[in-house]
Amino acid sequence: MSITAERTQELVKEYATKENDTGSADVQVAILSERIRNLTEHLKDHKKDFHSRRGLLIMVGQRRRMLDYLKGKDYKRYEALIGRLGLRK
Repeated sequence: MSITAERTQELVKEYATKENDTGSADVQVAILSERIRNLTEHLKDHKKDFHSRRGLLIMVGQRRRMLDYLKGKDYKRYEALIGRLGLRK
């Protein structure tokens, strides 16, 4: 269900805004999106796992708040990020 350390490092390299960047909004949103995708796949098989479903909803809310922050701070970066991640907005 969770992502591996190697996958996390790949996401950090791909979405980093500068060298050694692990905490920018872009990186955090990318990692959360990967975790959300994995958990969504898990919930397709385990429909009654309501504890994991609650965790999924919390992660979606966190990602939404980070995207709203990024949208207010730098709209072009926000648009580029959601385009790269394939999010609907």
